[in-house]
Amino acid sequence: MLKIITKSFSELTTYELYEILLVRSEVFVVEQNCVYQDIDDKDKKALHVIGYKNGKVIAYTRIFKSGDYFELASFGRVVVIEKERIHGYGHVIISESIKAIKNYFKETTIKISAQTYLKKFYETHGFQQIGEGYLEDNIPHIEMVKN
Repeated sequence: MLKIITKSFSELTTYELYEILLVRSEVFVVEQNCVYQDIDDKDKKALHVIGYKNGKVIAYTRIFKSGDYFELASFGRVVVIEKERIHGYGHVIISESIKAIKNYFKETTIKISAQTYLKKFYETHGFQQIGEGYLEDNIPHIEMVKN
């Protein structure tokens, strides 16, 4: 079972921040073999949706109100550690992020920058591709919107 907690940057403990950055680095830098600047000033503006299992961070997203990342509400840095993906926790963390955007920001239209191979995954949550694909950190991406 995945336990979800949502916190602002200032509410994160040092331990929680460390675990979040460790998981993001494990997946986005090591697993995807992509050298990029993960730590950015956007973490300070975001709300952090954290998925815990047995006391460990295994899933995560960060959410933004409109204007803080895109012109619309958004989420990003969606991650589930590899050995836990078989349980469908990606769908859980996305559903919880959509709920958190609605509950915290009172917004229902969401725009994301998604890795292209996840298009069908996000479509199951009501997202539709807008525009053409593009490269971000040498990984194919598309913009998607959910109304």
